[in-house]
Amino acid sequence: MTTDTRQLLNHYGINSNFPTKWPADKDESGDELDVQPLEKTGLKKGYSRKSRFSVLERGGTEKRPIVPGAETTQDGMENLVQKDEPDALGIQASVVNELRSKGINVDGNVRERNQFLLSSTTFIPGAYLSQIHDGASTDDLYMGLRYLSQSIDQKSASLRDLVESNFERFVRAKSVIDNVYTTMRNQDGDTDEKPKTHSRHQSRTSTHWRTASGQGAPGTRGAASIPSEKKKHALTKESEYGVYGIKAPLTEIVVKAEEIWGPAMGGRERENNLKSILDSIDYSEGIMEVGQDISTAIKRKDFDDLVKHYTEAVQHVNSSKQMVEEVSRSGFPFTETQVHRIVMTGRMWTDVETQIDNFKRGIWRDLTSVQANLTMSTDRSHQDDHIALISVLLELGVEDNPIWVWLLSRYDYLKNKINTTFERSRIEIEICRRRLANAEKPSLHSSAIHFKSPSRKNNDDYVKHLDTTPILEFWELIIHAMTNLLSLQGGVLGEVMDFWDRAQSFIDGKAQRTLPVGIDGASRRHHHIDSDGTRDLQSGVVELVDSLREHILSFFVDSPIDDISALVSPVPTETPNTPRTPRSATLSPFSKPDQRFNVDLLTPVPPTPKTGEPWEAFAFWPPWANSLSGVHFLGRLMHLLAMASSEMASIPPIANTSSSAEKLKILLNAVRERSAKAVCSAWNNDVQSIKVLEDWTRGAESNDVTKMPSYFAAFEGYILSGLQKILYTPEAALTSRRTQIQVITPPPNKLLQLARSQFVNSLYKALSGMVENTKSSSQTGVANGSEFTLTTQSSIGKGLLTSDVVDSSTKSLRMLHTLSNLTLLRSTIIPNLISQFETDFSIALPEEKKMVGDILSQIDTQLFQSYIRPHAEYVTNGISSAVASADWMPQQKPDSVKPYVYNILLHLVALHTELSTTAEPLLHPVLTSLFETICKALLDAFRTRATSATASRPFNLFCLMQATLDVEFFARTLSGMYGTERASEAQSQVYIELDRTGEARALQKELPEMRAILKRLSESTRSEFACFRKERKDRESKRDPSDRASSRAGTPGISR
Repeated sequence: MTTDTRQLLNHYGINSNFPTKWPADKDESGDELDVQPLEKTGLKKGYSRKSRFSVLERGGTEKRPIVPGAETTQDGMENLVQKDEPDALGIQASVVNELRSKGINVDGNVRERNQFLLSSTTFIPGAYLSQIHDGASTDDLYMGLRYLSQSIDQKSASLRDLVESNFERFVRAKSVIDNVYTTMRNQDGDTDEKPKTHSRHQSRTSTHWRTASGQGAPGTRGAASIPSEKKKHALTKESEYGVYGIKAPLTEIVVKAEEIWGPAMGGRERENNLKSILDSIDYSEGIMEVGQDISTAIKRKDFDDLVKHYTEAVQHVNSSKQMVEEVSRSGFPFTETQVHRIVMTGRMWTDVETQIDNFKRGIWRDLTSVQANLTMSTDRSHQDDHIALISVLLELGVEDNPIWVWLLSRYDYLKNKINTTFERSRIEIEICRRRLANAEKPSLHSSAIHFKSPSRKNNDDYVKHLDTTPILEFWELIIHAMTNLLSLQGGVLGEVMDFWDRAQSFIDGKAQRTLPVGIDGASRRHHHIDSDGTRDLQSGVVELVDSLREHILSFFVDSPIDDISALVSPVPTETPNTPRTPRSATLSPFSKPDQRFNVDLLTPVPPTPKTGEPWEAFAFWPPWANSLSGVHFLGRLMHLLAMASSEMASIPPIANTSSSAEKLKILLNAVRERSAKAVCSAWNNDVQSIKVLEDWTRGAESNDVTKMPSYFAAFEGYILSGLQKILYTPEAALTSRRTQIQVITPPPNKLLQLARSQFVNSLYKALSGMVENTKSSSQTGVANGSEFTLTTQSSIGKGLLTSDVVDSSTKSLRMLHTLSNLTLLRSTIIPNLISQFETDFSIALPEEKKMVGDILSQIDTQLFQSYIRPHAEYVTNGISSAVASADWMPQQKPDSVKPYVYNILLHLVALHTELSTTAEPLLHPVLTSLFETICKALLDAFRTRATSATASRPFNLFCLMQATLDVEFFARTLSGMYGTERASEAQSQVYIELDRTGEARALQKELPEMRAILKRLSESTRSEFACFRKERKDRESKRDPSDRASSRAGTPGISR
């Protein structure tokens, strides 16, 4: 750094050419303002602004430092030590910057900085060279030495020039000073000596005469030892340099002041003594009040104040110990105050230790019993009670680790709660199961009501009708018990998950961040959980999960328990000193006492009767329960269990142990298998009585069918949906995909085959039940030896046509509705159910679909024939008996048909009415079949009559005409709507048989007359048989007897 640069920095009071901030010493209040009035500059108005560096450039009238760059102390005084200096050897630019670069605190420690500044009196050359020039070579030091010598020479020459150029000024200044001194010394005294003049030569060679004023100064040799009144103020030794004149008054004043202020000054000393005594008393009082403050804080449960006062007590003890050590090291005896202080501190500490020990025992007890608050309370403050207790123990200092003690007590609490809660719930469930087993079996009427409940699924209360009230209560009891164990919100599993989360936070050290370290960090060692403790915690969580899993598995897999004595175990005789167990200590899943579990010791619950029912092997299945309630509640249970298993598998200790995750899979598969078997067993039992769904009321969409098909479809669909939820648990499986380990697996093939076989079996049983419904009746009629009732027109009133209730006492009506129901099942319902099964279970049923279709066709055909048979027998018997009787043969030309024709047609009219009002889709097939039966019966009857003709009973022209009229009237009446090829073929065969009699040529002559007769008969019976006629827009020509030639073309005797 050049000299100009150094001067520039000293002029502005800065340390570098490129400062980065404003110097702090320039902000003092003594600096000038930036703005001054212009009157001082000779201007009248306005203001003149200074240079922006005016603060750095102080004017000549301002106070300048003695040395440029000198320091200013805190009280504003300046010294000769500069803030910074250039290197004396000329190697470095700045001493202070070099020290900063070496990490030496020269800004905050002025004393250390002055050791390296040449202008300071504490300058240390060795330290200067070792720090500033620690890396300088020998050559550098030689160059620095030359630089230092040159600098000294330059400064000496400058000083010599300064003295030579200002010598006259120095001489004049000295003369003035000597004159002033002589005048003050000879004040009020006589002197004959005149002041001497000084020449330049004398001033340079003579010695200052003041140094010898006592010997050679004029007028001082003969002075008296006691100065005169005039010289008592002179600056001489005899006058004590001017103080002699005031010495006596000062002495008098001191004496008077001692007389006046002496007592007051003695009182101050006593005041100081008393003050020290009071301070000692106050200190002792503070020591004695610590015990009372701690007691008050314990009573108020104010942990903050307790820790505060305990810390004060420890500080008093430590202070006393330190005092004892210091006195012991000094070798002096203890003073009375010190002994008093030690005794007071010892008494205080004994009391404090007793109270703190009792308090710690209470806190340890609360810490191990705080588990119930953590479980039952929803308030966050109560859930963190253990943190507050742990904090207090850590603050007070304990030997055992409160964190570890709390974790162990929490583990023991959860393990005991799992066992107690499960056993209590299991016994309560068994009591309900036994009472249900000893109750009466639900009637078929009530079963029918429950079977119909799925059809009301849109209603919110449909679940209440799935089964009887006791059975639904049993299911709710199981749901509640499993929720207490497996729920994450308020269940035991949720507490286990919370326990691991808290343990993990302690293992990771996150929970300890807010915990205190105790006095002097004594509790810091409790903040860390070592690797052994971590392994123990992980093993503990695995044990809790395994215990929970084993209990659930035993409940679903094992048979019902036989011993329920745990609920009614005898209570020992109470004594006055035996406290009663509080109700809060019982771990019942019900918050209030349930009267269902009040067991009378005199009349205990009887065991389950062994009747061979399938539900006797399942502890979780309520006796006499149907499959509807089973699939509903078991679906909920499986969803709860699947979600709980997924959560348990997500716990790191479980996820890292392959055997634990595999056990969870086994649990789910076992419970799923047992649930599926129980449901299928109940399903098979329900379809045995599925026929009770038939209430013989017409369907809402069609009057041809009853409501049974819709009931059955809803029943089967509900069971299929519920069974699919049990086997697949779709919602839980979708949620578990987000976890690392998948414990929900697809169902095995044997369960799918079980569901498949039971589904097909339920269809067969339902169809069989529908057939049975057609056979059972409370009211039957007998016609010609057969059980059948024909509903006539007169028996069908207006109420029957408009009512939704079917007359189930009539077998024919039951059969008609059953046939319509089978048609609906075959066309819509059963295909939809099969499609639903294939979709839900991903199984194709091609063979089963074909088998069910074949069985439906067989049943439909059997029922149809059963319905047709009595009517066909009536027609056949009527025709055969009438044709074979002697009254049938006319004695003259016939002009009408025989009465049996009207009787049969009227019977068909009544049947038409029954079909059209009951099952209109069956009208055409029934009447078509009966028309074919009529044609067949006529063929058989006339063939028999023609072949058995004798002399007494010849088959003459009159018989041929009568037969033609009878056959043709049947054909004209029925063939328009119900004619078939088989019927036409039968008619042709009738005419062929009639032509064999040999009267065909004669009959041709009678055809016009017969045509007229038939026309007359048709017109006369138009209203009676109008139901058999088809209305057409374009009236077709009536069929006359000659038209039968087309059907008899090529037959012998007709072609003519």
